[in-house]
Amino acid sequence: TGDYPLLAKEGDVTIGGAFSIHMKVTQPPLSFTEKPAYLTCSRVNLREFRFAQTMIFAIEEINKRNSLLPNVSIGYRIYDNCGSTLTSMRAVMGLMNGGEWAVTKSCSGQSAVHAIIGESESSSTIVLSRTTGPFEIPVISHSATCECLSNKKEHPSFFRTIASDLHQSRALAQLVKHFGWTWVGAVNSDSDYGNNGMAIFLSAAQEEGVCVEYREKFNRAEPEKVMRVVEVIQKSTARVIIGFLAHVEMNNLLEQLNLHNITGRQFIGVEAWITADSLVTPNSFSVLGGALGFAVPKSNISGFDTYLIKDFWETSFKCKEKETAETACKVNHDLYELKDYVDDVTKLTYTSNIYKAVYAVAHSLHSVLNCSDSLGCNRTMTITPKEVVESLKKVNFTIKNGEQVWFDSTGSAVARYEVVNWQQDPNGLIEFKPVGYYDAFLPPGQRFVLRTEEIMWPGGNKELPVSVCSESCRPGTHKVLQKGKPVCCYDCIPCAEGEISNTTDSIDCLKCPEEYWSNQNRDACVMKNVEFLSFTEVMSKILVFFTVFGVLLTLIVIVLFLKKRDTPLVKANNSELSFLLLFSLTLCFLCSLTFMGRPSQWSCMLRHTAFGITFVLCISCVLGKTIVVLMAFRATLPGSNVMKWFGPVQQRLSVVAFTLIQVVICILWLTINPPFPFKNMKHFKEKIILECALGSPVGFWAVLGYIGLLALLCFIFAFLARKLPDNFNEAKFITFSMLIFCAVWITFIPAYVSSPGKFTVAVEIFAILASSYGLLFCIFAPKCFIIVLKPELNTKKHMMDRK
Repeated sequence: TGDYPLLAKEGDVTIGGAFSIHMKVTQPPLSFTEKPAYLTCSRVNLREFRFAQTMIFAIEEINKRNSLLPNVSIGYRIYDNCGSTLTSMRAVMGLMNGGEWAVTKSCSGQSAVHAIIGESESSSTIVLSRTTGPFEIPVISHSATCECLSNKKEHPSFFRTIASDLHQSRALAQLVKHFGWTWVGAVNSDSDYGNNGMAIFLSAAQEEGVCVEYREKFNRAEPEKVMRVVEVIQKSTARVIIGFLAHVEMNNLLEQLNLHNITGRQFIGVEAWITADSLVTPNSFSVLGGALGFAVPKSNISGFDTYLIKDFWETSFKCKEKETAETACKVNHDLYELKDYVDDVTKLTYTSNIYKAVYAVAHSLHSVLNCSDSLGCNRTMTITPKEVVESLKKVNFTIKNGEQVWFDSTGSAVARYEVVNWQQDPNGLIEFKPVGYYDAFLPPGQRFVLRTEEIMWPGGNKELPVSVCSESCRPGTHKVLQKGKPVCCYDCIPCAEGEISNTTDSIDCLKCPEEYWSNQNRDACVMKNVEFLSFTEVMSKILVFFTVFGVLLTLIVIVLFLKKRDTPLVKANNSELSFLLLFSLTLCFLCSLTFMGRPSQWSCMLRHTAFGITFVLCISCVLGKTIVVLMAFRATLPGSNVMKWFGPVQQRLSVVAFTLIQVVICILWLTINPPFPFKNMKHFKEKIILECALGSPVGFWAVLGYIGLLALLCFIFAFLARKLPDNFNEAKFITFSMLIFCAVWITFIPAYVSSPGKFTVAVEIFAILASSYGLLFCIFAPKCFIIVLKPELNTKKHMMDRK
């Protein structure tokens, strides 16, 4: 047996109700020597009292209608569970068996009610549903949102006119992600409601990339755990707190946060407390100001405000001051004190859910009793709870405000929430301002609608608060996770050279394509600088100057020799070979220009072949002059006829023959594997060296080796003739010029191999100019000195003297 109902009325069919109309219960001593006394309840919960009034209002409204259960009256039995699961069990027993205390009455097997509306909290509702489940009595809750109640195997006859926390928990994660909060704290009630809801949120948060710094839970009967939660919040770095709490636990936490002056946190709430008037106190806004959360959409029920003020007290609650001797009135006299309390009905959120629950039961009974407008209902039928359950699964109707009511496969209603924000109006009063909505049955991209500009953040700020473990990594850096910490805690490491990241919070850097390089900020790939020895560079201008200067000096020598071609000195030094040598030296100076500028297919082929052929021509002339000196000495010996074998014709042919060999080598090189322009991207990572690839290295070293061979022969012959007893022995100067030539080119080889980029070309040009200047000065400077400054020595007598 159970206690008497708080509010009751007889009818043809009866609907039960269970609400926490009082918040505190006092248990009498159990001596087991006498019948236990009634439980004593205190501290009226006005919100829950409004729920009971809403249920009665809906029943009275249906009873007055002719279209719904036309000839059947609905009664009600409403119990107060006083916010305790112990009292909830007693209330369930009373709903199922009736309120009689007589132990002689046998159990008829038929429930005292055909359906039960309630309860408000998930834990109490679970007790109610599990107890009534074996008897298949339908239970319809207006605010129990625990996802665990969707399990039809454990709760086969449970329904609710509110969505389960599956949707709310996921929506919470999406809301947090929407505002960029990746570092949050989480606190929940240690109950079925809090634990299940938080578990779903944590899973959804992980999918959204949101990290939870801490997760704490406590029960309303554990004050020491509340203190621990406050301590954790105080020490945490997360500025956003997810409060998956029943309004009683939230009230306990709020009291302690106020006491410890912990403000400035962004609370994200759930429907259980976000619009709870019991949390509105003079100091609560300093803690909860700016809080965001999901609330059940408000729905104004026409006529309900008038009923609350007048009709309820005159019809349902008939206590009068003179009737306080009656038990029900005596026990619940504190409720009568609320008679003149005026409330804004439009602010009440769950009332429409209770209203819909009552109407859902009425429609299911209407279907079970085969009611019609003309014949009425079959009142002779015996209604079983199972029939009501099956009928509830099929109900689909529209209440008078136009809202459609139906239950999904889990027995839950459509998931629709208002997003509300704790704000202060101009008068300083706290209001729960709607700033958007969430509808789980809309397409994924359209479920959230938020008016961010209307949101007031903690401290009255209009600026969005930040709650991250690590600041976002700017483009040009990438995230590296901190060891032993969640994925939201990371360091921002700059991308390496040649790599970029062009998005915020990049996980890794992307390597630039081969011809591109990262810019200074490492957030974009830019074309690499193409480097070659251009004519506009200072180095090129210096080399061009020395090239032109060398050509001018050579031309001056040619002009001088032409003017003095009939003098003994010019004649004695083989004027024909001298002029050919000067001509080849001019070409040697000019060929250095082919190494400058942007390499192309033709310039690459020209520069190496022109260099090879002109230098062979030059060395061939020097070699010819050296041989002439040797042969001339041999010709002065008695009986010698050697000069006829190396006369002017033979000299010309030798020069042509030596040069043709180089020409053949160059033709083979250009035919088989010629030089070509090449983008060298290996030597420097950040730039492209545009150079002439050798094509065939064998061809290049054959050309260079042939020049070196001729220079070596020339050096040997000149060295042999260096001490011949002539007054003007040209072999000495040729020896010295070949010594400089060979030294330059021997030094060139390692310098050429080791020089980077355009300096490789510069080294080659320097070698060409240095060796050309060496030949020009060593061979022709002494002659020009005599011709210009010592003309008295330019005589046949002086030239023939031997020393």
